[in-house]
Amino acid sequence: MCEPVDCDVSFSLNQIADGDILCYQKRCSLDQHRHPNVSSFFEYVHNRQVVHFRLLEKPKQDDFSLELSKRSTYDDVVEKVAQHLGMDDPSKLRLTQHIPHLQQPKHQYIKYRSIDHLSDMLLLRNPNQMSDILYYEILDIPLPELQGLITLRVAFHQATPNEVLFHIIRLPKGSTYSDLIDDLKSKVQLSRSDAELRLFQVNNNKIWKVYLPTEKIDAVHDPNVPLHVEEIPEVEKSAGPRDRLVHVVHFFKDNQHIQYYGVPFFFLIREGEALSDIKVRIQKKFEVPDEQFLKWKFAYVAYNRPDYLQDSDIVLSRFQKNIYGPWEQSLGLEHSDMPTKRANQNRHSFEKP
Repeated sequence: MCEPVDCDVSFSLNQIADGDILCYQKRCSLDQHRHPNVSSFFEYVHNRQVVHFRLLEKPKQDDFSLELSKRSTYDDVVEKVAQHLGMDDPSKLRLTQHIPHLQQPKHQYIKYRSIDHLSDMLLLRNPNQMSDILYYEILDIPLPELQGLITLRVAFHQATPNEVLFHIIRLPKGSTYSDLIDDLKSKVQLSRSDAELRLFQVNNNKIWKVYLPTEKIDAVHDPNVPLHVEEIPEVEKSAGPRDRLVHVVHFFKDNQHIQYYGVPFFFLIREGEALSDIKVRIQKKFEVPDEQFLKWKFAYVAYNRPDYLQDSDIVLSRFQKNIYGPWEQSLGLEHSDMPTKRANQNRHSFEKP
């Protein structure tokens, strides 16, 4: 606390006691100095805070530091950062808080004007502790506009060649997966103009959910978890009543436990089809050389337990519709190589790593 002293009265009337500190200053113009008087200077000293800013895509290294005030508003902070970066529009900045014990950014970014002051941005769960690190991103559209959209990361599986392309798609809140399909079709090359697309979610390298086009997109969908999209092969349209579309997973054994990896896929198996015929189609799908493909093993996998198959086995006889959920039984491919190619990601600057 710093209060002015009336020089025309006694120390007693000014309530000055032992241990008090008297400060003095020269008279100066208010517009010539940032802190023209004693009280404003000590307020500055009390609230000043050096903040280290890191680019979100490079979260381990400081990019630059700024001296700010703990009382700075959200607008003050982004304006100072924008000035340092030479940006004309501070609303195209997005900030993320720091987790000190993990030395990484928080999963959720700071929403536009959702935190009042810098001190609140840096405050940790323990009210007596503050961080001094913030992460920033440079967006291609203003943050308020971006927050009104759903941002989705889509992994598109091309029919030929066997390649995965990544796209970032933004849609208005309330959109359906049919809207996503329409948008994606304008960005990818399809094998046929009338090709139908299938959307599905992968969890722990297994197919977890298939989305219907009429379903609404969850507004809180994590943009870092991709939605997988693929063309529905023409062969599926001629499937018989006893044919079955099964989930296929890639795995290897680690200390007698199986570990899933890679991207799972759907595969149509015909009634009465033996493993030997299925192997021919899968080898063709992945274009695996004969010598390499000989090392692949095939198994019926239920609840993470593989039951290895022989070439003469009728594969669909293992799949029991009424016992397991579709995600708990699959055709497993045991091999240590992964033939699927990943193309460069079509990324926007606002996407988190």
